Amino acid sequence: MSKLVTIYGGSGFVGRYIVQRMAHQGWRVRVAVRRPNEALSLRAYGAVGQVEPVLCNIRDDASVRDVMIGADAVVNCVGILVESGKNSFDAVHHQGAERIARMAREQRVEQLVHISALGADEAATSEYARSKARGEAALLSQFPKAIILRPSVIFGPEDQFFNKFARLSQLSPVIPLVGADSLMQPVYVDDVAAAANAACSGAAKSGIYELGGPDIHSLRDLVKIMLGIIQRRRLIFNMPIWMGMIVGGWFDLVQKMTFGLFTNTILTRDQVNSLRSDSVVHDGMPGFEALGIDPAAMESVLPDYLWVYRPSGQFAAIKASAKNLKI
Repeated sequence: MSKLVTIYGGSGFVGRYIVQRMAHQGWRVRVAVRRPNEALSLRAYGAVGQVEPVLCNIRDDASVRDVMIGADAVVNCVGILVESGKNSFDAVHHQGAERIARMAREQRVEQLVHISALGADEAATSEYARSKARGEAALLSQFPKAIILRPSVIFGPEDQFFNKFARLSQLSPVIPLVGADSLMQPVYVDDVAAAANAACSGAAKSGIYELGGPDIHSLRDLVKIMLGIIQRRRLIFNMPIWMGMIVGGWFDLVQKMTFGLFTNTILTRDQVNSLRSDSVVHDGMPGFEALGIDPAAMESVLPDYLWVYRPSGQFAAIKASAKNLKI
């Protein structure tokens, strides 16, 4: 019988690619999510009955345990960028990771793969990064042979990075950037999924892997690359950190005053703190090379999904060619 993997948060951005990879490798995939009805489309990634969304609340022991029964491997890719209600950074990144690892140890799971984040550090200025570090420590205390993947900024068709700035460029002639000089090493989402697949398959030693793409750029340069691809000219404004904290604090306040009806997906104070530090792979840390993966370059992927933001959309190339016609 095919092996079974339980993927917590399998309906999210990274999770969907991991589900697809694992299904194509012949695994039976159990997708543990809060809203199974919204993840039914994932069934199409495999044969009938191969991929099955199931209800799970990562904050509940019994819920986490029930969906793990019989699993040969477990992948935790649950993560949040903005706190909302009971889903705080600590509850999701720290307590949730510890709970999954504890249940994996009790269930004698063979492989446990945890998706963390580059920059996870208990001394970081960002609570997001601190909670990721606490989660890693708690997970390893329960399951020492776990494999932890720390990706840099992740890009792909559904990303909340390039798409966010591209949408802003459609609305404003100016793009404000906090931490414009911060260095990043963007990584393609399917490469992260390939790393998780390799880890589940036993092709990787236990430990921490830092995942970054082949190129390192400042945030400002990344936005310039994006603007070139979508064929738009915009003024980039380097917003000082102090100003970013004021703007982020305002949006955070609006979220609190509306009791969560408005979720601050624009800019939070914690995100401003995150941009104080670079997000690049550290020298000497194992990464894609140790997993036998050649990461994709941004320029080979971005045009495939950012073309929708061009002034002429899918007809941009045709219009450019028509200009060269001689009548």
